Amino acid sequence: MLRAENLSKRFGGLKAVDAVELELNDGEILGVIGPNGAGKTTLFSMIAGSIPPTTGRVLLEGNVISGGSPRRAVRAGVVRTHQIVRPFQNLTVLENVMVGAIYGKARPLGARERALEVLDFCSLRDRAPQLPGGLTLAGRKRLELARALATEPRVLLLDEVIAGVNPAEALHMADLIRSVREKRGLSIILIEHVMPAVMRLSDRVIVLDAGKKIAEGKPQQVVKDSRVIAAYLGESASAAASAQPGPAGSPTPTSGAAPASLPTPPANPTPASIPKKGPGGHQ
Repeated sequence: MLRAENLSKRFGGLKAVDAVELELNDGEILGVIGPNGAGKTTLFSMIAGSIPPTTGRVLLEGNVISGGSPRRAVRAGVVRTHQIVRPFQNLTVLENVMVGAIYGKARPLGARERALEVLDFCSLRDRAPQLPGGLTLAGRKRLELARALATEPRVLLLDEVIAGVNPAEALHMADLIRSVREKRGLSIILIEHVMPAVMRLSDRVIVLDAGKKIAEGKPQQVVKDSRVIAAYLGESASAAASAQPGPAGSPTPTSGAAPASLPTPPANPTPASIPKKGPGGHQ
Protein backbone atom coordinates (compact mmCIF):
# COMPACT_ATOMS: atom_id res chain seq x y z
CA MET A 1 0.00 0.00 0.00
CA LEU A 2 2.66 2.52 1.09
CA ARG A 3 6.34 2.22 0.23
CA ALA A 4 9.42 4.22 1.16
CA GLU A 5 12.21 3.53 -1.32
CA ASN A 6 15.86 4.30 -0.50
CA LEU A 7 14.73 7.18 1.70
CA SER A 8 17.51 9.41 3.04
CA LYS A 9 17.68 12.82 4.68
CA ARG A 10 20.80 14.88 5.28
CA PHE A 11 21.00 17.96 7.50
CA GLY A 12 24.37 19.51 6.66
CA GLY A 13 26.94 16.88 7.62
CA LEU A 14 24.44 14.72 9.52
CA LYS A 15 22.64 11.91 7.73
CA ALA A 16 19.52 11.62 9.88
CA VAL A 17 17.95 8.88 7.73
CA ASP A 18 20.14 6.64 5.60
CA ALA A 19 18.67 4.66 2.68
CA VAL A 20 15.66 3.29 4.59
CA GLU A 21 13.29 0.91 2.80
CA LEU A 22 9.83 0.50 4.31
CA GLU A 23 6.58 -1.13 3.22
CA LEU A 24 3.18 -0.84 4.90
CA ASN A 25 0.52 -3.33 3.88
CA ASP A 26 -3.21 -2.63 3.74
CA GLY A 27 -4.76 -2.89 7.22
CA GLU A 28 -1.39 -3.39 8.93
CA ILE A 29 0.07 -1.80 12.06
CA LEU A 30 3.81 -1.32 11.59
CA GLY A 31 5.85 -0.40 14.67
CA VAL A 32 8.96 1.77 14.36
CA ILE A 33 11.33 1.69 17.33
CA GLY A 34 14.86 2.78 18.10
CA PRO A 35 16.88 5.08 20.35
CA ASN A 36 16.43 8.84 20.43
CA GLY A 37 18.29 10.29 17.46
CA ALA A 38 17.71 7.18 15.34
CA GLY A 39 15.79 9.06 12.62
CA LYS A 40 12.25 7.95 13.42
CA THR A 41 10.56 11.34 13.44
CA THR A 42 12.58 12.51 10.44
CA LEU A 43 11.34 9.43 8.59
CA PHE A 44 7.76 10.36 9.52
CA SER A 45 8.30 13.93 8.39
CA MET A 46 9.37 12.76 4.93
CA ILE A 47 6.46 10.33 4.59
CA ALA A 48 4.00 13.04 5.70
CA GLY A 49 5.44 15.64 3.32
CA SER A 50 6.71 17.98 6.05
CA ILE A 51 10.26 17.82 4.69
CA PRO A 52 11.55 16.60 1.31
CA PRO A 53 13.88 13.59 1.19
CA THR A 54 17.47 14.16 0.10
CA THR A 55 17.20 10.94 -1.90
CA GLY A 56 14.49 8.35 -2.41
CA ARG A 57 10.73 8.62 -2.61
CA VAL A 58 7.47 7.65 -0.92
CA LEU A 59 4.67 6.00 -2.90
CA LEU A 60 1.04 5.39 -1.96
CA GLU A 61 -0.47 2.69 -4.17
CA GLY A 62 2.14 3.44 -6.83
CA ASN A 63 1.73 7.23 -6.79
CA VAL A 64 4.62 9.40 -5.57
CA ILE A 65 3.57 11.57 -2.62
CA SER A 66 6.97 12.69 -1.29
CA GLY A 67 8.66 16.00 -1.99
CA GLY A 68 5.43 17.97 -2.03
CA SER A 69 3.72 19.36 1.06
CA PRO A 70 1.77 18.10 4.08
CA ARG A 71 -1.44 19.20 2.35
CA ARG A 72 -0.61 17.06 -0.67
CA ALA A 73 0.02 14.07 1.60
CA VAL A 74 -3.22 14.66 3.50
CA ARG A 75 -5.18 14.92 0.26
CA ALA A 76 -3.61 11.61 -0.80
CA GLY A 77 -4.73 10.07 2.51
CA VAL A 78 -1.57 10.17 4.67
CA VAL A 79 -1.67 12.13 7.94
CA ARG A 80 0.49 12.22 11.06
CA THR A 81 0.29 13.16 14.72
CA HIS A 82 3.12 14.88 16.59
CA GLN A 83 5.04 14.02 19.76
CA ILE A 84 4.38 17.47 21.21
CA VAL A 85 0.68 18.18 21.02
CA ARG A 86 -0.10 21.78 20.09
CA PRO A 87 -3.85 22.31 19.64
CA PHE A 88 -5.24 25.75 18.84
CA GLN A 89 -5.62 27.07 22.38
CA ASN A 90 -8.18 29.72 21.45
CA LEU A 91 -10.47 27.21 19.71
CA THR A 92 -12.75 24.71 21.43
CA VAL A 93 -12.08 20.99 21.26
CA LEU A 94 -14.81 20.71 18.63
CA GLU A 95 -13.39 23.57 16.57
CA ASN A 96 -9.91 22.02 16.70
CA VAL A 97 -11.26 18.83 15.16
CA MET A 98 -13.33 20.76 12.63
CA VAL A 99 -10.08 22.30 11.36
CA GLY A 100 -8.88 18.77 10.59
CA ALA A 101 -12.17 17.96 8.88
CA ILE A 102 -11.97 21.07 6.70
CA TYR A 103 -8.29 20.46 5.89
CA GLY A 104 -8.94 16.87 4.85
CA LYS A 105 -10.65 15.39 1.84
CA ALA A 106 -14.06 16.81 0.90
CA ARG A 107 -17.05 14.67 1.87
CA PRO A 108 -20.83 15.27 1.71
CA LEU A 109 -20.99 15.18 5.50
CA GLY A 110 -20.35 18.63 6.99
CA ALA A 111 -17.24 19.42 8.99
CA ARG A 112 -19.16 19.82 12.27
CA GLU A 113 -20.93 16.48 11.96
CA ARG A 114 -17.70 14.76 10.97
CA ALA A 115 -15.86 16.33 13.91
CA LEU A 116 -18.56 15.28 16.39
CA GLU A 117 -18.48 11.70 15.12
CA VAL A 118 -14.70 11.56 15.56
CA LEU A 119 -14.88 13.11 19.03
CA ASP A 120 -17.40 10.45 20.00
CA PHE A 121 -15.05 7.74 18.68
CA CYS A 122 -12.17 9.19 20.74
CA SER A 123 -14.30 9.54 23.92
CA LEU A 124 -14.08 13.34 23.82
CA ARG A 125 -17.59 14.37 22.79
CA ASP A 126 -18.45 15.64 26.28
CA ARG A 127 -15.42 17.96 26.04
CA ALA A 128 -16.47 19.44 22.67
CA PRO A 129 -17.37 22.94 23.96
CA GLN A 130 -14.29 23.25 26.20
CA LEU A 131 -10.91 24.77 25.40
CA PRO A 132 -8.07 22.23 25.05
CA GLY A 133 -6.15 23.79 27.96
CA GLY A 134 -8.56 22.02 30.32
CA LEU A 135 -7.65 18.55 29.02
CA THR A 136 -5.18 16.19 30.65
CA LEU A 137 -2.11 15.09 28.66
CA ALA A 138 -3.97 11.91 27.69
CA GLY A 139 -6.96 13.99 26.62
CA ARG A 140 -4.77 16.25 24.50
CA LYS A 141 -3.22 13.20 22.85
CA ARG A 142 -6.69 11.87 22.05
CA LEU A 143 -7.54 15.29 20.64
CA GLU A 144 -4.44 15.10 18.42
CA LEU A 145 -5.61 11.69 17.21
CA ALA A 146 -9.13 13.04 16.62
CA ARG A 147 -7.80 15.93 14.53
CA ALA A 148 -5.88 13.45 12.38
CA LEU A 149 -8.87 11.12 11.98
CA ALA A 150 -11.09 14.03 10.95
CA THR A 151 -9.06 14.39 7.74
CA GLU A 152 -10.35 10.90 6.79
CA PRO A 153 -6.93 9.35 6.13
CA ARG A 154 -6.07 5.95 4.73
CA VAL A 155 -2.65 5.84 6.39
CA LEU A 156 -2.13 7.16 9.92
CA LEU A 157 1.34 7.98 11.29
CA LEU A 158 1.31 8.00 15.11
CA ASP A 159 4.32 9.60 16.81
CA GLU A 160 4.51 8.57 20.49
CA VAL A 161 0.80 8.92 21.25
CA ILE A 162 1.09 6.60 24.28
CA ALA A 163 4.35 7.75 25.89
CA GLY A 164 4.00 9.88 29.01
CA VAL A 165 0.45 8.99 30.05
CA ASN A 166 -0.49 6.91 33.09
CA PRO A 167 -0.91 3.12 32.74
CA ALA A 168 -4.73 3.19 32.61
CA GLU A 169 -4.72 5.85 29.89
CA ALA A 170 -1.97 3.98 28.04
CA LEU A 171 -4.19 0.90 27.94
CA HIS A 172 -7.13 3.01 26.75
CA MET A 173 -5.02 4.59 24.01
CA ALA A 174 -3.77 1.17 22.86
CA ASP A 175 -7.38 -0.04 22.62
CA LEU A 176 -8.28 3.12 20.69
CA ILE A 177 -5.46 2.56 18.20
CA ARG A 178 -6.60 -1.01 17.68
CA SER A 179 -10.15 0.26 17.07
CA VAL A 180 -8.84 2.74 14.49
CA ARG A 181 -7.54 -0.20 12.49
CA GLU A 182 -10.45 -2.57 13.08
CA LYS A 183 -13.42 -0.18 12.91
CA ARG A 184 -12.14 2.51 10.54
CA GLY A 185 -10.00 0.30 8.30
CA LEU A 186 -6.82 2.37 8.50
CA SER A 187 -3.24 1.26 8.03
CA ILE A 188 -0.96 2.58 10.79
CA ILE A 189 2.73 3.27 11.32
CA LEU A 190 3.47 3.65 15.03
CA ILE A 191 6.55 5.24 16.61
CA GLU A 192 6.57 4.33 20.29
CA HIS A 193 8.94 3.80 23.24
CA VAL A 194 6.31 1.96 25.32
CA MET A 195 7.35 -1.56 24.39
CA PRO A 196 4.30 -3.40 25.80
CA ALA A 197 2.16 -1.30 23.45
CA VAL A 198 4.48 -1.97 20.52
CA MET A 199 4.35 -5.70 21.20
CA ARG A 200 0.55 -5.80 21.55
CA LEU A 201 -0.31 -3.60 18.59
CA SER A 202 2.29 -4.21 15.88
CA ASP A 203 2.00 -6.84 13.17
CA ARG A 204 5.61 -6.08 12.20
CA VAL A 205 8.36 -3.90 13.64
CA ILE A 206 11.31 -2.11 12.07
CA VAL A 207 14.22 -0.80 14.13
CA LEU A 208 16.27 2.28 13.30
CA ASP A 209 19.67 3.20 14.73
CA ALA A 210 21.79 6.16 13.59
CA GLY A 211 19.47 6.62 10.62
CA LYS A 212 19.78 3.05 9.32
CA LYS A 213 17.29 0.20 9.47
CA ILE A 214 19.02 -2.51 11.50
CA ALA A 215 16.18 -5.03 11.91
CA GLU A 216 12.71 -5.88 10.65
CA GLY A 217 10.24 -8.66 11.40
CA LYS A 218 7.62 -9.91 13.82
CA PRO A 219 7.78 -8.18 17.22
CA GLN A 220 8.82 -11.32 19.10
CA GLN A 221 11.69 -11.90 16.68
CA VAL A 222 12.91 -8.30 16.58
CA VAL A 223 13.21 -7.83 20.36
CA LYS A 224 15.52 -10.87 20.53
CA ASP A 225 17.81 -9.60 17.76
CA SER A 226 21.31 -9.00 19.14
CA ARG A 227 21.67 -5.74 17.17
CA VAL A 228 18.44 -4.39 18.66
CA ILE A 229 19.46 -5.42 22.17
CA ALA A 230 22.84 -3.70 21.78
CA ALA A 231 21.53 -0.52 20.15
CA TYR A 232 18.30 0.04 22.05
CA LEU A 233 16.68 -2.41 24.44
CA GLY A 234 19.38 -3.95 26.59
CA GLU A 235 19.05 -7.50 27.92
CA SER A 236 16.45 -6.85 30.64
CA ALA A 237 14.13 -4.80 28.43
CA SER A 238 14.46 -7.41 25.67
CA ALA A 239 13.37 -10.14 28.08
CA ALA A 240 10.46 -8.04 29.35
CA ALA A 241 9.31 -7.24 25.82
CA SER A 242 9.54 -10.89 24.80
CA ALA A 243 7.13 -11.74 27.61
CA GLN A 244 4.41 -9.46 26.23
CA PRO A 245 1.45 -10.87 24.27
CA GLY A 246 1.45 -10.27 20.53
CA PRO A 247 -1.09 -8.29 18.51
CA ALA A 248 -3.65 -11.10 18.60
CA GLY A 249 -3.73 -10.70 22.39
CA SER A 250 -2.61 -14.24 23.26
CA PRO A 251 0.52 -14.59 25.41
CA THR A 252 3.63 -16.17 23.93
CA PRO A 253 4.72 -19.54 25.39
CA THR A 254 7.14 -17.89 27.85
CA SER A 255 5.03 -14.90 28.74
CA GLY A 256 2.67 -16.06 31.42
CA ALA A 257 -0.31 -13.81 32.10
CA ALA A 258 -0.62 -10.53 30.26
CA PRO A 259 -0.22 -7.44 32.44
CA ALA A 260 -3.38 -5.59 33.34
CA SER A 261 -2.01 -2.27 32.14
CA LEU A 262 0.69 -0.82 29.94
CA PRO A 263 3.57 0.70 31.90
CA THR A 264 5.10 3.90 30.59
CA PRO A 265 8.84 4.38 30.03
CA PRO A 266 11.09 6.76 31.96
CA ALA A 267 10.74 10.41 31.03
CA ASN A 268 14.09 10.41 29.20
CA PRO A 269 14.74 6.84 27.98
CA THR A 270 18.31 5.53 27.05
CA PRO A 271 19.42 1.93 26.22
CA ALA A 272 18.59 -0.70 28.65
CA SER A 273 16.34 1.82 30.20
CA ILE A 274 16.93 4.93 28.10
CA PRO A 275 17.54 4.81 24.33
CA LYS A 276 20.60 6.86 23.43
CA LYS A 277 20.56 10.22 21.71
CA GLY A 278 22.24 10.42 18.35
CA PRO A 279 24.23 13.33 16.99
CA GLY A 280 22.18 16.46 16.59
CA GLY A 281 19.33 14.99 18.60
CA HIS A 282 17.27 14.07 15.49
CA GLN A 283 14.62 11.45 16.10
